[in-house]
Amino acid sequence: MMSKIFFDSGISLDGFFAGNNRGPGDPIGDNGPAIYNQMYKQKAFWKNINMEGGEEYSADSRLIDDVFAGTGSYIMEKRMFEEGEVHWAEDVYKADVYVLTHEKREPWIQRRLQLFTLLMMKYD
Repeated sequence: MMSKIFFDSGISLDGFFAGNNRGPGDPIGDNGPAIYNQMYKQKAFWKNINMEGGEEYSADSRLIDDVFAGTGSYIMEKRMFEEGEVHWAEDVYKADVYVLTHEKREPWIQRRLQLFTLLMMKYD
C-alpha cells in the first residue's frame, strides 16, 4: 500500500510564507497575518487548533476540517518549530510532528500523545 503526501501551506502570490522580521516573538512577521487572513476567518481553523475564533463556517471550513481529519503526521522545518514552540497550546497537533533540522536535539513530548521528533539532516 502506498501512502499519500498532501502539501498544505499558506503562501502569498509573491512567494512568501511569512512577513519580514519574523522571530519567536512574532512567528509570522510583519504583515504575516494578511497571508493567512482567509484561514483565520474560518471557524474550522480555530476549532482544529483548540481555540475559539473565526467568523464563518463556509466551504473553506469544510476543506480545513477534511485536511485536519486526514492528516497522519506533519513535517515542518526547524525555524517554524522554534518560532512556534513557545506559542503553541499543549497538543495543538493531533498527530506526530517530524521537524527537519541539522542540529541534534531530543524529542519534545507534549502532555498527551503528541511527539515532536527532530530528524537530523546532513547537508553537503
